[in-house]
Amino acid sequence: MIVPAPAGARTIAGLVAALIAACGAASCTAPADATLQRLVDATTLAADLHLQFTKAGDASNRAVMADTDETSVAFAREAAQATQAVQKDSGALRPLLTALRFSNELRLLDGFDMRFADYLALDRSVLDLAVENTNLKAQRLSFGPAREAADAFRNSLDALAPARQADMWRVKALAATATSAVREIQALQAPHIAEPADAAMMSIEGRMTAAAGVARDQLKTLAGLAAPASRTQLAAASASLERFVDLNTQVVALSRRNTNVRSLALSLGQKRMLAAACEDSLRALQDALSKRGFSATR
Repeated sequence: MIVPAPAGARTIAGLVAALIAACGAASCTAPADATLQRLVDATTLAADLHLQFTKAGDASNRAVMADTDETSVAFAREAAQATQAVQKDSGALRPLLTALRFSNELRLLDGFDMRFADYLALDRSVLDLAVENTNLKAQRLSFGPAREAADAFRNSLDALAPARQADMWRVKALAATATSAVREIQALQAPHIAEPADAAMMSIEGRMTAAAGVARDQLKTLAGLAAPASRTQLAAASASLERFVDLNTQVVALSRRNTNVRSLALSLGQKRMLAAACEDSLRALQDALSKRGFSATR
């Protein structure tokens, strides 16, 4: 994916060309030539600094939004590479600005470095959370193995036969209640995975525990009503229920870590504000250098 250069970078490119042309037209020599070259280099570095910061932020955001561990890790690696380029450009720009005695531009670079340090610390936390993908893993567990265990539980109960014909409808009612309890837990998994608040998650978990208790109670009653020939189906239903409950515990544990929800919330909130502050510093730095450039070409 090719990231377009920021608008400021395109303007700077034109200034660089103008500076080089001015230097050539004036047959610059010695100190004047060295000063113009430093200004050209500083202008180029400032443009690349802005570009690399944009690339780092874009890759970090894609890591947060990725739907697989592999792509999330790949985007996180891309963000780290762009971040290293930002730090390299900033480190190379500082001695140029010092040699040019551009105190205003040095102040602006100091401001960016300070804001970028805050941004980088938060971004590392965001990426660490993003690559864990616990909400995504919980979702896959819910829609995969947990659903299969719930379906197996229902199928086993559907195959039960009563010991007495008179208990047929009671057996069917108990089986339906047990199946409904398991389906309720299934339905509660998605809102739990998406929920950011601990109190709300605790409430959902309480409902899950109650529903699991209902399913177990129905199985105990069914054990006294099912025909001896249905003992195999009853044992299979019990095993499927315990597997489902165990999988649900895993879903809840992954959901509780909430890494995808937390990384997204940080990206859309605090990180976005820090990124905007960094952008403001970079634009101010490029604007200041562009004025120096126009002055040098007059």
